[in-house]
Amino acid sequence: MALQQRHRILSHFPNIAYNIVAIGASAGGQKPIIQILSAIPADFPAAIIIVQHMNPVYPSRLAHILSRHTALRVEQAKSGEIVRPGTIYTYVPNQHLVVGANGQLSLLESPKMNFVRPSVDKLFMSVGLNYRMRAIAVVLSGFGRDGALGVMAIKKYGGMTIAQDESTSEYFDMPKAAIDTGKVDFVLTPEAIAKSLCSLVMTELVA
Repeated sequence: MALQQRHRILSHFPNIAYNIVAIGASAGGQKPIIQILSAIPADFPAAIIIVQHMNPVYPSRLAHILSRHTALRVEQAKSGEIVRPGTIYTYVPNQHLVVGANGQLSLLESPKMNFVRPSVDKLFMSVGLNYRMRAIAVVLSGFGRDGALGVMAIKKYGGMTIAQDESTSEYFDMPKAAIDTGKVDFVLTPEAIAKSLCSLVMTELVA
């Protein structure tokens, strides 16, 4: 049954090595997010899901902001929506964002993790579990350790992990915590992250 579910969530994606890119950020994260997404072409065939720690009192304008900087379709995540190729999904304030076994997004009001909601760890863990070796996790600038456990989960299931380098991070806490797990594959600038994502994702699998 698990194999059938996994086949179902992958079936609407093209025959590429990675289907999902999960990006986690906090303080200082918006600039590298924009730098990465503005360098990704319109024919990028994976889905991108973004969680960033922001003040829960205010509505998120991230989808609106990113739509001015990327050629990809941008939507704020909605519960029940099926993750689609070439689409960026942004977080909803004060709700965890996860992906289920059927490729369906869920917004949860469950307890905070790492003192935050949404939690990068929550997103990464769900993506790792359900997309396994077809998942990429990216940890960008931010305070705290959120994302470190998620990076370990991504690697446990065979996915790829990337962290922003110290020289370009406004706050290096989150990337450093991820790197310190020993489970980060690449430590890169935002520009290099964009190039790496394109190289990794836009490679067709041999039938």
